[in-house]
Amino acid sequence: MKNKKLVIRFNSPAVLTFALLSLCALILDSVTGGYTTSKFFCVYRSSLADVTTYIRFFGHVLGHSGYEHYMGNMLLLLLVGPALEEKYGSNTITMTIVVTALVTGLVQFLFFPASALLGASGVVFMMIVLSSFTEMKKGGIPVTLILVVIFYLGGEVLDGLVNHDSVSQMTHIVGGVCGMVFGFSLKGSKRG
Repeated sequence: MKNKKLVIRFNSPAVLTFALLSLCALILDSVTGGYTTSKFFCVYRSSLADVTTYIRFFGHVLGHSGYEHYMGNMLLLLLVGPALEEKYGSNTITMTIVVTALVTGLVQFLFFPASALLGASGVVFMMIVLSSFTEMKKGGIPVTLILVVIFYLGGEVLDGLVNHDSVSQMTHIVGGVCGMVFGFSLKGSKRG
């Protein structure tokens, strides 16, 4: 009987790198008293002549308001993301994260000028919805997709109408819609 070595693997490079970059942004926030988050990791209406405006369109998904906000997003990301990365590959998952960041950043910038947005919840909702497509067969819609849309996205629409808290339900909805678009467009795709 041969003994196998127990090896720790960096099994999901895109998801793990995203989580580590978000942790670095959180540490920078603490060290700089919030300056780096405001400057790079939070999207809000600002001048298009300011180059950091374009950085924030993407960087806002790395910023978090604190450890609890970070952990809430990262736990879900780390639960759902690796299976998606295994199915679609690191490059595809990186592309879905970048596109979701841009879309949610632009929606915030264009439609909500009086507020700011930060956090990975749009990316997390994209991954939750995309994960419901993982077993989609040609010509059919999985029950899991229907339930995710009803429970997660429907719940966010209801929360947005009833509650007015600091959680951006619109970002969750936009992230979920991105997940549906990616799910239908990547249908049948497998890791290359």
